[in-house]
Amino acid sequence: MKKTVSALVAAATVAASLIAVAPAAKADGGRIAAGVAGGLIGGALLGGAIAASRPAPVYGGYGYAPAPVYVEPACRVVRQRVWDDYRGVWRYRPVEVCD
Repeated sequence: MKKTVSALVAAATVAASLIAVAPAAKADGGRIAAGVAGGLIGGALLGGAIAASRPAPVYGGYGYAPAPVYVEPACRVVRQRVWDDYRGVWRYRPVEVCD
C-alpha cells in the first residue's frame, strides 16, 4: 500500500510539472527541457536509492545482537511409580514437579 501511494504521488508530481512547463511555450534552446529531464532523472535516482535502503538493525543501540540465554523451565514432568490394586501391578503415572 505504501509503495502504491508513493507511485501515485510521484506520477502526480511529474504530471503537474509537465503541465506547469507546457504553457511557457518557450524553448530557450532546450534549457527548460534539459532541466525537466535532469530533475526527473535525478529524482528517480534519489527516490530509488531511498526506497532500496533498509534501516540499520537496532539491538539496544549496540549494533550487535545479544547472546542467547537458556532459561530452564521451573516445572518438569517425571514418572512416578504407583501400585495398581485393581490389576495387582506397578504402574507409572506422569507427575509435574516444580522446584
